[in-house]
Amino acid sequence: MRIYEQKSNKSTTLNPFVDSDKFVGSDRSKGFTLIELLLYVSLSGIIIFSASAFMASLLASRVKNQTIAEVDQNGAQVMQIITQAVRNATAINSPSSGTSASTLSLNTTVPANNPTIFDLSGGAIRMTEGASAAVSLTSSRVSASVLNFQNLTAASTAGTIRISFVLTHLNGSGRNEYDYSKTFTGSASRR
Repeated sequence: MRIYEQKSNKSTTLNPFVDSDKFVGSDRSKGFTLIELLLYVSLSGIIIFSASAFMASLLASRVKNQTIAEVDQNGAQVMQIITQAVRNATAINSPSSGTSASTLSLNTTVPANNPTIFDLSGGAIRMTEGASAAVSLTSSRVSASVLNFQNLTAASTAGTIRISFVLTHLNGSGRNEYDYSKTFTGSASRR
């Protein structure tokens, strides 16, 4: 049975179980079309990918900065210990004046600490005071190389030593963020 109703000069079929107004184009915006859904998913994917790439870059930068700081701190600490020992030494045993060597031997004001020796062994810069065991001055995460002591002492002076060494961060993982090496150079004169 069809019932016709006059509604704004339109005739419509009325079904008591179906609301005919739902099929008129005015209420189509209640859902997403396939194109809209694909657009939203692709935009969300791009945003998530960009955020992930930014976070990965941020983390790599943080690791690189920590690597640089660790090498710099180790180098500064070793240089400070050696220069302080030279300043407080009563005599420079070796290297002799005008020569270079990979070890430095000093006499100190404390007889039990004589001689105080700085050397390189197994990738670590070590200090040995008297008969005591050698103590590593560098951490296990850095490797030292090319340790050189040059005695620059001129006649009638107390004594001057130029110190140089290279520290390299150990990179067991092979990642670029852990690659860092730095040459440290300094000098110290006896007081």
